[in-house]
Amino acid sequence: MQVDTKDSNIMKLMHYFITSEHYNPVLLHGLDDEIWLENMNSPYKVVRIVNHYIHNNEQLDFDLFKTKRIVNNIKKKTFNFNMNVLSIYVDLGDNVNLDSNKNNTITCVNINNEKDINKYEVFKNYFTDIKNKLVFNEDGMELFMKITSDIAKKNQEESEKAESIFKPKTPYITYILIAINVLVFLYGVLFDKTALLINLFSTHGPSIVHGDIYRIFTGAFVHIELFHILFNMYALYIIGSQVESFYGKIKYLFIYFFSIIISSLLSIMFNGNIPSIGASGAIFGLFGAMLYFGYNYRVYLGNTIIRQMLPIIIINLLIGFASTGIDNFAHIGGLVGGILSSMVVGLKYRENVNLRINGIVISIMVLGFLIYVNFFVAV
Repeated sequence: MQVDTKDSNIMKLMHYFITSEHYNPVLLHGLDDEIWLENMNSPYKVVRIVNHYIHNNEQLDFDLFKTKRIVNNIKKKTFNFNMNVLSIYVDLGDNVNLDSNKNNTITCVNINNEKDINKYEVFKNYFTDIKNKLVFNEDGMELFMKITSDIAKKNQEESEKAESIFKPKTPYITYILIAINVLVFLYGVLFDKTALLINLFSTHGPSIVHGDIYRIFTGAFVHIELFHILFNMYALYIIGSQVESFYGKIKYLFIYFFSIIISSLLSIMFNGNIPSIGASGAIFGLFGAMLYFGYNYRVYLGNTIIRQMLPIIIINLLIGFASTGIDNFAHIGGLVGGILSSMVVGLKYRENVNLRINGIVISIMVLGFLIYVNFFVAV
C-alpha cells in the first residue's frame, strides 16, 4: 500500500497534535475534507487540517469565512470567547497568498513537508518540538499502521482516564457531612437547644470580629427548620456526591470549607448584626465546583453540566433577592469560593499550573480583602 505525500503529511500532523499536544477530534457534520482538533488548554485552542485543494485567494477567503462562522458556534457552545485557531493547509495553489488573511485569531500555514515548519513563527513559539516529532523511520503501510496504533493507544489512555473519573464512587465524606448536619439539627430539636445553637454557633459578624472565629465554620452546620435541613441535605447529597467523585475526597473537603469561609465573610460584610445559619453557602460552593468541572470536561460532557447548573443557580439567587430571610450574600460568596477553590486544587488529568497559580493568587486577594474589610475597616 502506497501513501501519497499529502496523506502522509496529514497523518503525521494528526499524530503530533493528538499524541504529543493532547488535542481531541471535534466532530463536525459536512466537513469530510477537514480535520478539526480541540485543546482548550493550548494557546491555539483549535487546530484544523485542511486537505482539500484551494487554488486561489477567493477560495481562501471563503474558507476563512466558513472557519470563522464555525468557530463562533464553538465559542458559544464552550463559553470560550477567546479562541485562536491554527489552520494548516496541505494542498494550496501556487497563486494563493496566505498573507492576505486579515483575521487576527486565525493563523494560516501551508505545510507540504517537514521543512515548511521552519517558515512559520507559530511553530517556533508554541509547538517547538513539532519538527522532530514529524520524522518517522516508517514509510508507506508501516507508517500508516504506526500512526494508527499510536493514536488508538492514546485514545485508549484517554478512555481509561475518563472511566477513572466518571465511574461511581461511594461518597463517604458527603455522608459524614450530612450526618453532622442532621445530628446537630436533632440535638437542637430533641433537647430544645435550637436557640442555644444559634446564640453560640451562628455566623454572626460582631461575635466573629470579637474573637469567635469558629463561627465562620459552625454556622454552616446549624439548621432550625425541618424543610430547611431537608432541602439542604438533599442538595448536598446530589451535588456533593458528584463533586466528591470528580475531585476526590481531599480536594472536595478543601472546596467545601473554603466555600464556607468566603460565604461567611461575605455574609457578615453585608448582613452586619444579622446571624446566618445553614449549609447553603457551602452547597453553592459545590455548584461552583461543578461549573468549573463541567467547563473543563466539556469534551466528554458537552455543556450538559453547565446548562443544568446555571439555571438552578440563577433561579436560587433570584429567589434569594426576592425573598426575606434568605442570606443571598452567603450564596454568592459560596459560589465564588467554590470556583476559586476548584481552580486552586485543579482537576485530575487536567492540570494547568498557570491556572492553579492564578487561582491561588485570586483566592488570597479575595480572602485578604474580606478579612481586611470585616476585621479592620468595619470594627
